[in-house]
Amino acid sequence: MYIYGKNVVKSALEAKNKINKIYLSKGFDDIDLLNGLKNTNLKFNYLEKYEMDKIVDGLHQGVILDVEDYKYADISILSDKEDALIVMLDHIEDPHNFGAIIRTCEAAGVDAIIIPKDRACEVNSTVIKTSTGAINNMNIIRVTNLNQTIKYLKDIGYWIVGTDMDGTCYTKIDYKGKTCIITGNEGKGISELTLKNCDFIASIPMNGKVNSLNASVATGIIVFEAMRVRNGL
Repeated sequence: MYIYGKNVVKSALEAKNKINKIYLSKGFDDIDLLNGLKNTNLKFNYLEKYEMDKIVDGLHQGVILDVEDYKYADISILSDKEDALIVMLDHIEDPHNFGAIIRTCEAAGVDAIIIPKDRACEVNSTVIKTSTGAINNMNIIRVTNLNQTIKYLKDIGYWIVGTDMDGTCYTKIDYKGKTCIITGNEGKGISELTLKNCDFIASIPMNGKVNSLNASVATGIIVFEAMRVRNGL
């Protein structure tokens, strides 16, 4: 898998990700990154910009790494976390949304993000780039069935908070204790069955003509409200 961009590469070096190959544009002169990359003891492959552009479809800033595929965390880690706050994504498809959600969750101190294996965006180069390296500090768990996972979470003491237009104002919900916040698909929202399995439904009041928010924005609003409540602010 390729990762690219200065911030992402810096984060990968700090996290000691396994690197297979290093590609740099001719004339690359970021001294700090060059020094960090030298510590890998790998050969630098210098390429023309157009050659770099063929490797990845994104703003690489002159540096691309070939790294091992992302390793997902195991759901068993959630049983050991006291008062954990986690986010579940109900078939988010846009890698930019996914990456932005990872960045927001990491900034808020969320313990893990759960995604489904089918009909959803996986961790890829675009997700990692959009997260600006935050993914190295976040547990991403990939599961086969979201509703079976919800049942498992309830069995180990989690409250499940879904997000939908028809629910309780998000500021009126108590997010203390083990809590899982669910964000729905960009177009369809949370599936009907998943909504039925939620303990609470949180809604964000809309005062304008637009009746919904981008998935990453909505997640950020509710996640930071949850952290505010949990911190007693």
